[in-house]
Amino acid sequence: MPDIWWKAHPHDLHRLQDRISSVYVERSHVDRDENAVVVINKRETVRVPAALVAVLLLGPGTRITHGAVNLLGDSGTAICWVGQHGVRLYASGLGPARGAGLLHRQAYLVTRPKERLSVARAMYAMRFPGEDVSTATMQQLRGREGTRVRKLYQAHAQRTGVSWNRREYKAGDAHAAGDDLNRLLSAANAALYGICHAVIVGLGASPGLGFVHTGSAISFVLDIADLYKAEYTIPLAFNLAAQGLTDERDARTGLRDLIAENRLLGRIVHDVKTLLTPDDATRIPIDEDVNQLWDERAGAVAGGVNWSGSEDLIQPGMGDQHVAIIGPEPYRVW
Repeated sequence: MPDIWWKAHPHDLHRLQDRISSVYVERSHVDRDENAVVVINKRETVRVPAALVAVLLLGPGTRITHGAVNLLGDSGTAICWVGQHGVRLYASGLGPARGAGLLHRQAYLVTRPKERLSVARAMYAMRFPGEDVSTATMQQLRGREGTRVRKLYQAHAQRTGVSWNRREYKAGDAHAAGDDLNRLLSAANAALYGICHAVIVGLGASPGLGFVHTGSAISFVLDIADLYKAEYTIPLAFNLAAQGLTDERDARTGLRDLIAENRLLGRIVHDVKTLLTPDDATRIPIDEDVNQLWDERAGAVAGGVNWSGSEDLIQPGMGDQHVAIIGPEPYRVW
């Protein structure tokens, strides 16, 4: 019987930095062939070494066998069930980390005001290229962001000729309030949240521990998604409205195409890891025996009889490669 995931030795796993960040599968059958995952559709058969993938994204029309899930779990590969091209997250499995190192690092940063502010400033610095935000307070950053977004809406309204009044959003029903443009913005943002959620979960971080946003189960998802709205969802919504494409599906498929074209998945992976582990001094250790007990003096001791040390497995700089395997249309599930 093969080792189950919690018995797999960390030395047998590839470092995250050496893995392909994500493989997206659509309209295909996913099975196991010895120590590889095989993706089969009418067009091709692709063998994927399980331990070389950080996240496997299963899109519409995909079936996966128990054997494949067993192998992926034992290899430390996260599995996420998503919408087309990853624009929505429906469910997820375990991530590639054997321990909670990245999660602990995130919790450490978010629970200390000085460190939390530093990460928040780094997030805003990504939105204000060329501007110095190293001494700005959160109130100043929020004000600067509000001004930036307002000018952005006005610029796109002038560019496309689409009338813009103000952003309207109804909690609990994103598409019920506002005009067509507002509904397109809500639909595109919801799709963006889905892909950010999938990446965060796949990396083993917490979607709920936000640095700018707080109080929501997806606060960190909202933080990360805000990094890309100015580049993706806002111009997309104005472009669609200008073309008279006002259905929610138009926003989802439009964002899907932009994600595939610009390889946004890999960029999100890079940005999340850069924010949480910005340099070698903050590498995240993954314990060889993750069945640990907290100790008020030592911090933590391993559960069981034989105590062991730790191995540094999660590091910054994971590759940003993204592979998509998509079966032909029309299709039937094998």
